[in-house]
Amino acid sequence: MPKLVLFDIDNTLLWSGGAGGKAMNLAFRDLFGIDDGFARVEFSGRTDRSIFAEGLRLHRIQGDEDVLLQQFMEQYFSLLPTALSETTGRLMPGFPQLLEALQRRLDVWLGLATGNFRRSGYLKLARYGVDSFFPDGGFGEESEERADIVRAAVERLAPGLDMTDVVVVGDTPHDVDSALAWGAVAVGVATGRHSVDDLKACGAHLTFSDFADWEGTADALLAG
Repeated sequence: MPKLVLFDIDNTLLWSGGAGGKAMNLAFRDLFGIDDGFARVEFSGRTDRSIFAEGLRLHRIQGDEDVLLQQFMEQYFSLLPTALSETTGRLMPGFPQLLEALQRRLDVWLGLATGNFRRSGYLKLARYGVDSFFPDGGFGEESEERADIVRAAVERLAPGLDMTDVVVVGDTPHDVDSALAWGAVAVGVATGRHSVDDLKACGAHLTFSDFADWEGTADALLAG
């Protein structure tokens, strides 16, 4: 049976060295005159739209949220390339080999289910040389809810595919929940802030400490 494997980006595929958070804070400062505007906002596992909305609420910024979001994204995208060039990040263990192994399979499609905005997500992927593996996906400007991002990715990449043939790979309980919401296979990898036990406890079907054993991981992701 065909499989669609959707990957989160930050702390799953790669670590950007904090470039994303740095550029987001600078963009917020440029627009609203507030330094470290996201200092009290939790980033892990959330969509960028949700992070931005919480920043607005915390600082009691009024206005049309959609208009403000567009302004924020434009400024963020202009700052992120410099932030990426000034920080030292890395691909997580097992990449790009795992992606290469999955891509060789004719019955497997790859995509993204990420909290990143589309453009910033691809900027990060391009920085570490893995953007070409991902033709499309679901992205962080589309919703504050991770489950909506998964649904959008499936509708773009494999409309009509049974959700039991969708595999969602991420490092946080939010990623796991977004898969379980649709009956997809939830895969947790403990390369971020959450342990294997944390990811098991929130219902992940498969858990890994990392993907260093990329051959075994590929087999496990496609089993069943």
